[in-house]
Amino acid sequence: MQAFLHQLLSGLAMGSTYASVALALVMIFKATHQVNFAQGELAMFSTYVAFWLTGAGVPYWAAFVITLGFSFVAGLAIERLLMRRIQHASPLTAVIVFIGLLVIFNSLAGWIFSATSQVFPSPFDGPHAWYGSIYLSPHEVGMIGMTLVVLTIVFVFFRFTRLGLAMRAAAENPQSSRLVGIRVGWMLALGWGLASALGAVAGMMAAPKLGLEPNMMGGVILYGFAAALLGGIDNPWGAPIGGFIVGVLENLAGAYLVGSHLKQTLALAVIIAVLVFKPSGLFGRTVVVRV
Repeated sequence: MQAFLHQLLSGLAMGSTYASVALALVMIFKATHQVNFAQGELAMFSTYVAFWLTGAGVPYWAAFVITLGFSFVAGLAIERLLMRRIQHASPLTAVIVFIGLLVIFNSLAGWIFSATSQVFPSPFDGPHAWYGSIYLSPHEVGMIGMTLVVLTIVFVFFRFTRLGLAMRAAAENPQSSRLVGIRVGWMLALGWGLASALGAVAGMMAAPKLGLEPNMMGGVILYGFAAALLGGIDNPWGAPIGGFIVGVLENLAGAYLVGSHLKQTLALAVIIAVLVFKPSGLFGRTVVVRV
């Protein structure tokens, strides 16, 4: 029973990372109707920035805030300099751009920082970490807590602030938003920046468990995509729930069904099953079009 509870709670901890990635994917999808395949690599690169800052003597939480700022600016710049120029191009053009960004960030990380695995520090471990247990390490408890804090901040921002409401309006109905004076282009750019910052949080939380290296987020982005589809690719609040579900399924399946070497096949199976049987996901909207 203890082993089962450990796998269950550990799955929730890793699922918190998938929840952040899934929410970032959904935010960009709602604004552009495109899936950002480079989301994981941008998160990985931002995590390297945090690693470099802490190595230079910057306190962890100061490096954390600086990294969020870097990631936000990077996401905003990608939208302003690249995505805005191809907004009327074919979907295939956007896919190629995303794949190009994926390769560029992956290669830059290996070239600038190193391709070998590095030990990324955890702010939650240490001699005074009293909140661990026999089921979860202090870092895993911290991962869950950090994700819940981030999700709460995101909810409050989009629900109760004028800027958040303007960003939601711009994503839902750009034409009507322009008529009431909302600068839709900049709202979309801010959405990109926030999504990139969310990805950076996921990267910094996952790195102490996975080890920091250029391909660190390969599996995470796959699980995050599965979580976004499961929760509903057009539902920002369903995506985090999908992340926690996928995290638990991954851990339990790895421990009791397919083994650790085949865990990623579960994410692919989830993606295929959702696309075939319930394309709108658990909480997504079903759009009916009259022909």
